[in-house]
Amino acid sequence: MPEFQAGNQHNSPVAGRDNGRVQRPVPSTIPDSPGSYQFKDSAGRIIYVGKAKSLRSRVMSYFSTGLSERTVQMVSTADSVEWITVRNEVEALFLEFSLIKKHRPRFNIRLKDDKSYPYLAITLDEEWPRAMVMRGAKRKGVRYFGPYAHAYAIRETLDLLLRTFPIRTCTKNKFDRHARLGRPCLYAHIEKCVAPCVGAVTRDEYMALVAELIDFLDGDTAPVLDRLDKQMHEASDALEFERAARLRDQIVSVRKAIERQQMVDAKEEDYDLIGMVDDPLEASVQVFLVRKGRVVGRKGLVVDKVEDVERPELVGRLVEQLYGDLEGTDIPREILVPELPDDPDLYQEFLGLQRGSKVRVRVPQRGAKRQLMDTVTQNAHEAMARHKLKRASDHNARARALVALQDALGLPEAPLRIECYDISNLQGTEIVASMVVMEDGLPKRSDYRRFKMRHTPTQDDFASMEEVLTRRFRRYLQDRDEGARSGKRFAYPPNLVLIDGGKGQLGVAVRVLEEMGLEDIAVASLAKRFEEVYVPGQSDPVRIPRDSEALYLLQQVRDEAHRFAITYHRELRGKSMTKSVLDDVPGLGPTRRARLLKEHGSVKRLRALTEEELVAIPWLPEKVGRAVFAQLHGETVRT
Repeated sequence: MPEFQAGNQHNSPVAGRDNGRVQRPVPSTIPDSPGSYQFKDSAGRIIYVGKAKSLRSRVMSYFSTGLSERTVQMVSTADSVEWITVRNEVEALFLEFSLIKKHRPRFNIRLKDDKSYPYLAITLDEEWPRAMVMRGAKRKGVRYFGPYAHAYAIRETLDLLLRTFPIRTCTKNKFDRHARLGRPCLYAHIEKCVAPCVGAVTRDEYMALVAELIDFLDGDTAPVLDRLDKQMHEASDALEFERAARLRDQIVSVRKAIERQQMVDAKEEDYDLIGMVDDPLEASVQVFLVRKGRVVGRKGLVVDKVEDVERPELVGRLVEQLYGDLEGTDIPREILVPELPDDPDLYQEFLGLQRGSKVRVRVPQRGAKRQLMDTVTQNAHEAMARHKLKRASDHNARARALVALQDALGLPEAPLRIECYDISNLQGTEIVASMVVMEDGLPKRSDYRRFKMRHTPTQDDFASMEEVLTRRFRRYLQDRDEGARSGKRFAYPPNLVLIDGGKGQLGVAVRVLEEMGLEDIAVASLAKRFEEVYVPGQSDPVRIPRDSEALYLLQQVRDEAHRFAITYHRELRGKSMTKSVLDDVPGLGPTRRARLLKEHGSVKRLRALTEEELVAIPWLPEKVGRAVFAQLHGETVRT
């Protein structure tokens, strides 16, 4: 992303709120220049980010009459408005994108991204690049192709291509292991890898193979077919019939891989198509990635229209969020949209700076591109219908469970954020605790936390629970003022604290919160034995029907906390066992031990090595290698 110089940040002169909304700032205090503005709530959280050619006119527009219902709701929620000035509109767009990405404001439209979609990735950041299936956030130095609808589709395509482009697909540990052993794996024997691990190919030859595969995946397939056809005929003329047969099989595999990419444009151009259908609350978006006239990837996402936007502004938001994080090579020269954004030139300049060359944004009017846009839009219609059916069932069930839980526990509001705590130990060793978070009835795994006891060396569940809750809510009190402004996750309290345990653990939680002045946070406990729910001030458990959605929700979050704590406990116990096994090996100090485990991954893998393989490790003295083998297998060291 291009760097830019931002001006100073300014707060509007707010002394308080006026009629339930942020006080109208004095126009002369707002600069008449480009920039980004941010509305914040009373806790300092950014709830909306916008950009403007003129900050003064744009910010003041929020204090006029005739605003939409959603805009009124945002302004009513806001406590202050701030702004950052920049030099021009493009910088304002980059700044807006950065702030939305960082703070995820609740009143900005949100793309429910398809990060679970699989990609075919080439790890160019490694010395010997690897082909693999990858999901999740993209990382620099890796070239991605797709996304694909299913992982098996990538694996089948990759299996076909490895016959022609035999680059490595193994993990680093496997690559290093075979490099040490000096013999390649099975893939080399079946001619699906050129075995760079044992030096069977030079790096220049290998990188040429990688470049050829990338060109092929980019849609440039003709040169590969021409080369293979020429080599096949040369082999046949030279009476090398076995080699000619292998080349023939490679051509068949390549053609099958090409057939998997739908041909949509005879001109072999590179472009993306964005199809969209929307209603007042949501929009369904489908994106087709066309390279060399073939659809090489597609993805779908849903936009939550929490801010009031017309279609041109929505298209601009989509372009901004879809391409703002991509590297230049991932942005095509042309992006086809269903409707032009408000300021097409601004977005073309934004994309051009990202790509490093000119990018055109336009609406297709006729021909193959118009027909493909109709197809993409139809895909968006069908995706919207599927989403609404799923959302209706999922969202309604969660809403019913939260309301039922509110009624059962007598809470003032539905517990939109629930934090559950669990203690795990084994005969008093490695005492740990977990904190899991559920927001709007769904797990929020990014907020999960694990605790290792610092002040409770012996088995004492009450003392452990006191330590965990004290540490968590002490941090909350410290971050409450500054944390909200810096975007810290735990600067806000939960609506409900759930304790895995009975009345004793509940009493500990109540006492900790009272001592910290946090009596307004609701607390409950769920005992495992009879699934009884206890709340403060009642000696008997709360009566919740066994088939209640409220009880199921509590069980779900309690079981997740238990699973998370057990997982952490096993990790620590495994590390402890690993340390004890290798601790007493003569000559194996901390540095050698750490390197040995790093290179081989685990004690289990070390045990799988023969004594000769351990002794052959170049940096490990022979005597120490034999001692390691003896220690792992319970033998006496030979002298």
